Amino acid sequence: MSDAFDPEKDGAQMSYTSDMSYGDYLGMDQMLAAQDPLSDAHDEMLFIIQHQTSELWMRLILHELDAARGHIGTGAHAQAFKMLARVARIFEQLNNAWDVLRTMTPSDYTTFRESLGASSGFQSHQYRLIEYMLGNRNQAMLKVHEHRPDLHAMLTRELERPSLYHVALRALEDEMDVAFPDEAYRMDAPHQPVEAIAEAWMHIYRDPQKHWVLYELAEKLVDLEDYFRRWRFNHVTTVERVIGFKRGTGGTSGVKYLRKMLEVELFPELWHMRSGL
Repeated sequence: MSDAFDPEKDGAQMSYTSDMSYGDYLGMDQMLAAQDPLSDAHDEMLFIIQHQTSELWMRLILHELDAARGHIGTGAHAQAFKMLARVARIFEQLNNAWDVLRTMTPSDYTTFRESLGASSGFQSHQYRLIEYMLGNRNQAMLKVHEHRPDLHAMLTRELERPSLYHVALRALEDEMDVAFPDEAYRMDAPHQPVEAIAEAWMHIYRDPQKHWVLYELAEKLVDLEDYFRRWRFNHVTTVERVIGFKRGTGGTSGVKYLRKMLEVELFPELWHMRSGL
């Protein structure tokens, strides 16, 4: 029988008394101490980790979207495309995570649901920030964050900046030598379809070779929203599977509220114009 492998003999560093270790770099102690179930229910740990990891992925989404917005604004489209593709794949990762949560049955959930109090994913400031950054700027949702002035201020600052779609529309204006009406750039409300925008995107799609950069930008945005919609849809089906049509812990109508959110379109002209090609 061969001797057990000794990584130190292969050159691996084995002592970290004076050097940064893997756990040090990742803040592992703090991260693994952040799971604090409020009940004795076995499945509460799953519920906590599911949502904490989702928030970590959303942290990365915000990092990528902010950088992509900056790159599109300066014409560095290739760099932005990589980031937008990454965001789409992060949403795919989030989508797959619902499969894990679905292993929790309604009976499992009832063992700790009361421990949640009024807390709900509806209150996620990062999710709200993602929506605002993408253009779904429903100011009524700010009220949920009034108890945290720092988060409320963060969201308010985002509403003062052009959305990702706004900077994409500026690039489209430059490409097509057109000017969209002011309503296309509303900062205080969700983006609504504008016919002139749909016509401009249609022109891009009718001659993609001539307008390849904007054509690719459009497809990256559609791809992102496609994965985002799947994530929302799987959220609905997961909630329906676990709690049926009960009200959500945060007071929303639960599945009915989530189904309404499925109707939200982030980049409506990119979807609507397809019927006219």
